[in-house]
Amino acid sequence: MIKQIEIDLDKRRRGFHLITNELIAALPELPKVGMLNVFLQHSSAGLTINENADPTVRDDFETVFNKMVPEYDADYKHVLEGEDDMPAHIKSSLVGTSLTIPITNGRLNLGIWQGIYLCEFRNNGGRRRLVLTIYY
Repeated sequence: MIKQIEIDLDKRRRGFHLITNELIAALPELPKVGMLNVFLQHSSAGLTINENADPTVRDDFETVFNKMVPEYDADYKHVLEGEDDMPAHIKSSLVGTSLTIPITNGRLNLGIWQGIYLCEFRNNGGRRRLVLTIYY
């Protein structure tokens, strides 16, 4: 059986934002066993799972990604939407736009220190839409 819902996340500033609790709140009752696929319908943001306790992890992610994929690179050709746009597309491809998480005993089976992140790579990315698909 499959259930699917779509949710919109409020606009966030650029950075790495824990959204685990928002996703859990939006989900219907979960099956005892299954899988959740989370898909982000945008090409300038991403999703990842990582450390959920220490907020400096999020700061370090932002620092490293900005070093790996800098803005204002003279080699970029796609610049009509702003200096943060092409770097945002590249960063989105690096982290990806979907996650698959096991469901066990009616709960997301994340590790004890794992959280789900929305990676907002635009300075003004706007609202972000997620498609949540539950397989059981």
